[in-house]
Amino acid sequence: MSENSDKDTFPWAPATGVGSLPGGDAREAAKTVTGSFEDFPFLAELPARGPGADMIGRTAGMLVELYAHVEPSGWRISDRPGRDTRRARSWLGEDLDALEEFTQGYEGALKVQAVGPWTLAAALELRGGEAALSDPGACRDLTGSLAEGLRGHLAEVARRVPGARIVLQLDEPSLTAVLLGRIRTASGYRTHRAVDRQVVESALREVIAVHDGPVVVHSCAPGVPFGLLRRAGAAGVSFDFSLLTERDEEPIGEAVEAGTKLFAGVVPSTDPVSGALSDPGGSVMGVRTLWRRLGLNPGTLAESVVVTPTCGLAGASPAYARTALAHCVRAARSLADNPE
Repeated sequence: MSENSDKDTFPWAPATGVGSLPGGDAREAAKTVTGSFEDFPFLAELPARGPGADMIGRTAGMLVELYAHVEPSGWRISDRPGRDTRRARSWLGEDLDALEEFTQGYEGALKVQAVGPWTLAAALELRGGEAALSDPGACRDLTGSLAEGLRGHLAEVARRVPGARIVLQLDEPSLTAVLLGRIRTASGYRTHRAVDRQVVESALREVIAVHDGPVVVHSCAPGVPFGLLRRAGAAGVSFDFSLLTERDEEPIGEAVEAGTKLFAGVVPSTDPVSGALSDPGGSVMGVRTLWRRLGLNPGTLAESVVVTPTCGLAGASPAYARTALAHCVRAARSLADNPE
């Protein structure tokens, strides 16, 4: 985990993507990402390829001494690696090959994504069909396996792109539901008990600690626990800006003042019904307004905020995905040029 001094010197850039893109061509995805974000590309995910390319399967393929296979109900923990694990690892290898090809000589921030321990525990089934979330021991094993797997993955990315300053993004869309006891059991008639906040924070801290660079936690669900994530060591929080409520404002203000980077999802992640995006300045108007309400210095906006789509772009058309990424860059420029 980075200390504040490391965060201050880290080469943050004004815009990046969340993770997923439409289509199934790894080289095309890497070309799009590196062309869109010259100073903050990311390792694209292409879930349209099928099981193993989805975010749960991709991360399950990274686990150490834990394996998973696909059942009709979803991903289930296995005794040994099978076809689904091999497929997930093969696709990740393809994506890394493509990224390496298009980042020759690159120096700067580079983001890689993996599912965090609590969304993974809510999604992965034990052998009996219930979520790993139902078993505290299974959650601990999963957290340890994920931490070890991420350590190896980060080392591989660093080997392939030696000039990169790696940012690890943990995707935790189910985190708030885990905290509130809203994850449904296999029967669908009950929900799993809420997990204690200290237990949640401890597992996140364990996974965040494997990376010696910044870690960002992403959730495109309402009610992101900004304070908990900050205490767990997250250098940044990535969220859907449109889902914020007044209740979020104080924790966001505290996070900004503590030096936490805000990855503000302001560009729609699917093709707009109207067929057109608002102008770049309009896309970040809400961010400027929030800054004024919180009494924050407008001059700190550009250094505190990274502009992103609201979530992954897997559900968008390829043409719109490219447009959305380019729009993030223009919106970030507008924020920097006109903070007030």
